[in-house]
Amino acid sequence: MRNPFRTEDAAFRFLLLAIAYFAPIAIAGVINKWAGLAVFLLETGAVVAWWLTTRDAQEAPVKRSPPPHAPGARRILVVANETVGGGELLAELEQLSRGQKTEVLVVTPALNSPLRHWVSDEDEARAAAAERLDASLAAMRAAGMDARGAVGDSDPLQAIDDALRTFAPDEIVISTHPEGRSHWLERGLVGAARERYDCPVTHVVVDLDAASLPASG
Repeated sequence: MRNPFRTEDAAFRFLLLAIAYFAPIAIAGVINKWAGLAVFLLETGAVVAWWLTTRDAQEAPVKRSPPPHAPGARRILVVANETVGGGELLAELEQLSRGQKTEVLVVTPALNSPLRHWVSDEDEARAAAAERLDASLAAMRAAGMDARGAVGDSDPLQAIDDALRTFAPDEIVISTHPEGRSHWLERGLVGAARERYDCPVTHVVVDLDAASLPASG
């Protein structure tokens, strides 16, 4: 069973759901204990019915095909946040673009804390994402790539959907921290993207901690 308190996002969602479930019961219980019991039974029945319905209705998702683009350059859509400037990501893009003209669009989701996102306070997160993005684009252009980028939605899948409206990639590259330090991996982002999009999805692991260690010997 997944621990609901493993990440800040998960804990915040769990808290909101718990409040939404128990608050009506508590209010009705103050009025009358039988009213509280009735609300409890009603809510519990609704939750069980929803679970049974959604469990039986699970179907394989229909993959979304990126829009076609004119023949010419190979197009790569990159989704990365804190790892956007990682050496492993740059090396992967150089490998993918070797020997052919390549256009790269880098989307950096503006990750934010649940509380700031809830109150629509995303300015700080977007500014930090834009700063990392600019540094990464400079490195890609220095390596000879035709690279541009934008700060995207805080939900990486939504950020990809938004990018596909104007950019038709031949491949999607998702860059994350190593397993155990990546919220995206914990949420199953790479697997979800491979199920959702009808094009190759490459996963690049960037270990920023290892890169910051001094070389031995």
